[in-house]
Amino acid sequence: MTLKRLILIFILTPIAVLLAVLALFNSWQEPQFQSRLELYQTNIALQAQAWQSEDSKDDSLQVIREAILGEQPLESATKQYQEARESVQANLDKVNNKLAQLRSQPEITLTPPKPLPDVAPTTKTSRQGQQQLQQSFKQLQKLLAELDLRLGILQAQQGQTDTALKTWSELQQRSDINPEFGETAAALSGLWNNPLRLLPNAQELIQKNLEGWFRSTALVKLYQLQQRQDALLGVKAAQQESAAQAVIKLAVIGTIPTLAALIGLILLILLFAQRLLKGKASLLAQNADVPWSTPWDGETILQVFVVGFFFMGQIFVPLVISLLPIPHPVADVRLQAFSVLISYLLVASGALLVLYFSLKRFFPLPEFWFRFRFQDNWFLWGLGGYCTALPIVVVVSLINQQLWQGQGGSNPLLQLALESQDGVALGIFFSTAAIAAPFFEEILFRGFLLPSLTRYLPVSGAIFISSLLFAIAHLSLSEILPLTALGIVLGVVYTRSRNLLAPMLLHSLWNSGTLLSLFVLGSN
Repeated sequence: MTLKRLILIFILTPIAVLLAVLALFNSWQEPQFQSRLELYQTNIALQAQAWQSEDSKDDSLQVIREAILGEQPLESATKQYQEARESVQANLDKVNNKLAQLRSQPEITLTPPKPLPDVAPTTKTSRQGQQQLQQSFKQLQKLLAELDLRLGILQAQQGQTDTALKTWSELQQRSDINPEFGETAAALSGLWNNPLRLLPNAQELIQKNLEGWFRSTALVKLYQLQQRQDALLGVKAAQQESAAQAVIKLAVIGTIPTLAALIGLILLILLFAQRLLKGKASLLAQNADVPWSTPWDGETILQVFVVGFFFMGQIFVPLVISLLPIPHPVADVRLQAFSVLISYLLVASGALLVLYFSLKRFFPLPEFWFRFRFQDNWFLWGLGGYCTALPIVVVVSLINQQLWQGQGGSNPLLQLALESQDGVALGIFFSTAAIAAPFFEEILFRGFLLPSLTRYLPVSGAIFISSLLFAIAHLSLSEILPLTALGIVLGVVYTRSRNLLAPMLLHSLWNSGTLLSLFVLGSN
């Protein structure tokens, strides 16, 4: 066995696996982005439910309103907030237990395994871990208080005044939160209490600690009790304007994916019916059992992914970025977006170079390797794959949510895109997620890994393993199941079409749809 093979198999690969496992384990302690995203959408739905058309007798508008919001938007929002509160409380208890365990442990020093780039060893003591957990604990406490303030308003608006007062009363009794949350809870209790108790700073507290529908609802109640007609008319006018905008947003982020998912569901039924009726002559069976002719072995696969993908993405490029004269953390959102794009392009370039030099000695490659054919029906495969992926991934995501209960981490790019309303920054994010990512990841995972695995596995097994590794490569536990499901659809589309343009289009449409939804939700 050569020295190169020894280093690759027995040193570099175990290090890559160990660091990937540690990254996944760390993501387990991070909040899941999906939970926050659902609350954003719930808040927009609450704003939209206040919408009233100028022609209140128009039945068609009422039907449209119910189709977008549902028949009971307040009840749905209450359920969503209760589930979010239970999840946050469960995570708060977990963090509290971990803090108790850390307090009883001695300090330990962790030094990265060798060989690694020439960087100073990182020291992590139990005290540092305790500080990080305490920070998470405070963030969860704050989020729980915010949820209780909002949940009380939802309960009060549905006539559950006693329940709302109890929710706010329990919040006031907690000594571990910012005093302003307790004061805001007291102000809200006073508005719905019998007899009334109007605090002099109620308006200031409501405007500072509530937002969107919750703020306008509380202010309407306050101004009605104070008999301030001008202020009341102003809030109601602003509420109607926000409600009309919210209806449009919900139509945009709900209608297109719903129609696409419906088309995808129909396609799935037709494809499976065709498979049953026509057997190997069906589209699903096309190229289903035809492996690629692979002239390299597992060592080349390891070399590309361990050296080209993992060490480039997790060690080399981050080290180069850290040496650049860039302030950390980057505050400007455009610089953040540009930094993400440059980092991704560096990782992609490095990995593709490793891929090229690893395969160079096998040129010319056998037929169907890295195939791009613009004259083919790749567009239909990509578009159809996107539609069929939607219902599949949605169902898997719903199951995934129940498993992880709001934890498991998420891609940090999602939060940046959600909170950024800068056009230039969003354009850069789009270039990264909808152009660079589909091109690079499809070449690597579908163009190289999946066909290479057919040397050892049947095509179906290669699709599954490459999809699982595709999901793990994103280093977020909560995303493994949904991304594996998406990867399987990408793999099926590629193996059947034998054209990389098809999964690239599917991947681009998926990321574009996600970014569009985040932009619309974040503009609330």
